[in-house]
Amino acid sequence: MLKGRIIKALSGFYYVEAEGSIYATRARGLFRKTKESPLVGDIVTFQVENDMEGYITAIDPRKNSLARPPVANIDQLLITMSMKSPEFNYYLLDRFLAYAEAHDMEPVVIITKMDLADDDFDAEALKSVYSGIYPVHFTDRGSIARDLEMIFEDKISVLAGQSGVGKSTLLNTFLPALDLETAEISNALNRGKHTTRHVELMDIAGGKIADTPGFSTIEFTGLDKYNLKFCFPDFNVHSEKCKFRECQHIKEPKCGVKEAVANEMLAKTRYDSYVTIYHEIENRKVRY
Repeated sequence: MLKGRIIKALSGFYYVEAEGSIYATRARGLFRKTKESPLVGDIVTFQVENDMEGYITAIDPRKNSLARPPVANIDQLLITMSMKSPEFNYYLLDRFLAYAEAHDMEPVVIITKMDLADDDFDAEALKSVYSGIYPVHFTDRGSIARDLEMIFEDKISVLAGQSGVGKSTLLNTFLPALDLETAEISNALNRGKHTTRHVELMDIAGGKIADTPGFSTIEFTGLDKYNLKFCFPDFNVHSEKCKFRECQHIKEPKCGVKEAVANEMLAKTRYDSYVTIYHEIENRKVRY
């Protein structure tokens, strides 16, 4: 028996990297009973049948998993936002950050197209909203910040962000062999323009990254409104001053988080994002 990580799934085969080699494996029938399907990123135990082929016999417990792209055991979510085309949006960034927290992924914020920023744009002000919580990197269309090379080491990464923000450009810079199509965002929504038939983990600067252009839309289907506040870690220190232990920071009196917003100790954009997502979850229709 060998143990390794699935780095590609294609046409019923799971390609497992183990001890410096890659084995083409299939999943044993036992997974049909449990309705569990192996995912790219899974750590699996497999049996070698001949040379470089074999069968998966067990899947280790997952740290996390995503449905689209179908990847498991992700260490970090690279949230890519642009200054222009499309316009930078605090709320969308906060949605991705909360989603990463909910799925036990470390968020890394990458702001692209800084060369298109307005003259009055204050990069330090943006950084101050997230400083101490998340790393923030800035790039422009002519170059990628060299400090980005350091973020991949020993990590499995997945990209997230709207169409047109520069996710493919980012990947092409670090992995020229991919040669992903890049295009400026059009007036149309552009959804489904880039479709990949399989997901593969590619080696990148000492780590691995899913070779998809990432994903652009998210839903908080697995998260209840009572746990959302824990996806905003900058609330924690202020929530200690809340009168009520189970304070949701919405309508409750003597709320430390609302007080921090009023005193400009907590960014109003962060709180507004929290309230919007809270009501979205609250109004979610139950699916049967």
